[in-house]
Amino acid sequence: MSEPESAPEQPLLAHLMELRTCVVRAMFGFIIVLLPLLFFAGKLYHFLATPMMKLLPAGSSMIATEVAAPFLTPFKLAAVVAFALALPWILYQIWLFVAPGLYRNERRLIMPMLASSTLLFYAGVAFAYYLVLPTVFKFFVTSAPEGVAVMTDVSKYLDFVLKLFLAFGFVFEMPVAIVLMVLTGFVTPAQLAAKRDYVLVGVFIAAAVLTPPDVLSQIMLAVPAYLLYELGILVARWVAPVPEAAESTDL
Repeated sequence: MSEPESAPEQPLLAHLMELRTCVVRAMFGFIIVLLPLLFFAGKLYHFLATPMMKLLPAGSSMIATEVAAPFLTPFKLAAVVAFALALPWILYQIWLFVAPGLYRNERRLIMPMLASSTLLFYAGVAFAYYLVLPTVFKFFVTSAPEGVAVMTDVSKYLDFVLKLFLAFGFVFEMPVAIVLMVLTGFVTPAQLAAKRDYVLVGVFIAAAVLTPPDVLSQIMLAVPAYLLYELGILVARWVAPVPEAAESTDL
């Protein structure tokens, strides 16, 4: 393995100055995305609440139990969306800071890994919004006892949805995590393949913890998680092939 292609070693103060520059650029990128979103914060929240509002009974609506919730909740959502949209720029700034200390082969892999992890996170959020939320909310609304009016608090609704988004977003990162573990030598694709049964049980247990208490949403998280696990093994075998002798000893 060749040495990292970097400039001569710099003092600690120079590294701190570079880190500050990257942090400031990342913050500016976040602010630039946030400012225009603040003007559409109400519409963003309406878009987020659509899966729930479509299922509310006639005459029901979402409520705000706190005085500042009608203002702060859409603002919080705008900040979260701005961070998600600015994530590629933030990750790029992190890459600029760590790139001088990376080996050549690591540099070739880091950008595809950052791009794929970002796209997979977005895919997980989209999967949760368009498929999981309508299913979960339909279960909750139809399960309400007779005489109980379903009126969800705006801030608690946002917290609930963001937790689901994070759960599905991180689960969709599984192929990237698997490839990183293989590249670092922590595990081999053959060892991962041999643990399929344990992983299948584990993803269903994790889905039961992360999702609401209904079987359908648990399955909707567990099945994609396991399929992504298999995808991660395939990609790891392609990116970091293991010699046949090593594979046979692992099986």
